[in-house]
Amino acid sequence: MPCGPNSVCKLMPPLHQIIEQHWQQPNPWLKLLLWPLSRLFQIGFLLRRSLYRSGRLQDEKLAVPVVVVGNIHVGGVGKTPVTAALVNGLRQQGIAVGIISRGYGRQSCEIHVLNENSTAAEAGDEPLMLYRQTGAPMAVGSKRVEAGRALLAAHPELQLLVADDGMQHYALQRDLEIAVFPAADIGRRDFDLMPNGGLREPLARLHDVDAIVVTGAASAVTAHDFPPHVPLFASRLQLGQIYRLNQPQQKLDSQTLAAQRIAAVAAIAKPARIFNSLRGLGIPLSQTLALPDHAELHAQDWPDADMVLVTEKDAVKLSDRHWENVWVLPVCAIIEPDLAEFVVKRLNLLQE
Repeated sequence: MPCGPNSVCKLMPPLHQIIEQHWQQPNPWLKLLLWPLSRLFQIGFLLRRSLYRSGRLQDEKLAVPVVVVGNIHVGGVGKTPVTAALVNGLRQQGIAVGIISRGYGRQSCEIHVLNENSTAAEAGDEPLMLYRQTGAPMAVGSKRVEAGRALLAAHPELQLLVADDGMQHYALQRDLEIAVFPAADIGRRDFDLMPNGGLREPLARLHDVDAIVVTGAASAVTAHDFPPHVPLFASRLQLGQIYRLNQPQQKLDSQTLAAQRIAAVAAIAKPARIFNSLRGLGIPLSQTLALPDHAELHAQDWPDADMVLVTEKDAVKLSDRHWENVWVLPVCAIIEPDLAEFVVKRLNLLQE
């Protein structure tokens, strides 16, 4: 029987929310059900990795060095701001750097080299946001090697490629691996692989990377929390000035908020973080709409409000629409010590 407006199933949260809540606060019954599936996932991961390590599956090397920025979590760790900060830092040091990504959530499977007319449907929301935030050449494709070759063909001047979210893409050889890890998960002992837990790879994978960036750290990160031989970096988010979507030069005036009905919409992995950040800025939210990560934004779901606040990731999906009441909250990552300087020195990029 379909769900009616007063039916019980209307009150049930979506399956993905139930699973994600289980990852944060394990449910004994779900653990019993999902634990065997996680062991199958683990066997598949170990087999696939061993095939690449043994050479039975071939990885491929690109013509320039590749830095992979990724995570062992499913998502929501703050990886994309770290990637943007790294690329911006490299460009400031004079390094000609490009970005490659899978382009999750886009409607096409073809290799796409981004340009000023690219849309989220062609590139994916995060890649399009990265392209606009950094100005760096970028290409997307499910096969990162092919995306890298296409980008190098279009931009032969590039010295370095940064692969966004490529830690598990073993078909691509990498010169450096940078793992992003959330500070909120430091010290946890109830982790598991998908679907019983929110990990793509086990914690032991962190022993193999070249650097770890801890996001959301309220204080200095101590080495005893991570493999002692791996360099540690700390990242925090800095909020920018809220601007109008169709007129970016117009900044939000807090003096005009008193009589406004203000809503916030977020289709990201951890929408509560954005809602709390807005409230922390003193913005009174009368309504919030949390959607699944990368979800499309439909007009029928749009809040009835005088002002709607969105993230830059969601803003790129709205840039072809003319909604006067949409405002955008920009964020950027501040990484200490300097991650770009670490990459330049490790790869000897300035000596080329």
